[in-house]
Amino acid sequence: MNLAIIPARGGSKRIPAKNIKEFAGKPLIAYSIQAAQKSGLFEEIWVSTDSEQVAEIAKQFGAKVPYIRPAELSNDLIGTRPVTSHAIKHCIDNLGKPEFCCCIYATAPFLQAEYLKKGLEVLKHDAEKSFSFAVTSYAFPIQRSISIQAGRVTPMFPENIFKRSQDLEEAYHDAGQFYWGKTDDYLSNKGIFSQHSVPVVLPRHLVQDIDTPEDWHRAELMYQAYVRGMQSE
Repeated sequence: MNLAIIPARGGSKRIPAKNIKEFAGKPLIAYSIQAAQKSGLFEEIWVSTDSEQVAEIAKQFGAKVPYIRPAELSNDLIGTRPVTSHAIKHCIDNLGKPEFCCCIYATAPFLQAEYLKKGLEVLKHDAEKSFSFAVTSYAFPIQRSISIQAGRVTPMFPENIFKRSQDLEEAYHDAGQFYWGKTDDYLSNKGIFSQHSVPVVLPRHLVQDIDTPEDWHRAELMYQAYVRGMQSE
């Protein structure tokens, strides 16, 4: 059995009700649920939420909400890992132990089933690794980044500021979409952003963080331009 866990709190300060706000015609969380369904990888697709409204919408799109998340796991300071571990333990106690678990963010409208499949495949084929997660490359060399303080510009890495882009190592960042893990490793203290993980590289046009209204607007424009274009091919 493979378990998908979609954490989705009801509150959001910068974008109210972000997880269920309509995005290009559907609640944002629906895209994550449907990508998990389309992958065919999961016997169980759970949404972990503290909100009855989120729960109702999640169930409308075919996810299960086996419990309402307790208050101690629903404040602004709680990270994803305790929420995921809570869901895994609930599954073990009530359905049995999953072989693999995947945390899928509710704010990932560009998530594609093919990359979920790739994430599980690369993890299965590397016995020494505990996790796999989506990454993408930075559009500009981070070695030539600058800081601005009190109106003054300062290179963050002065030794690299005049180097050519092609002479600098390409850097990657978490794509904020999915995190596969072996069940025992998810419940351990092993870090995901560490040597225990194998990356799944995504193209940049399928990655957009959604934390601010500006992010939201950009993501909707990207969705119209890329994802719907891909679906019509």
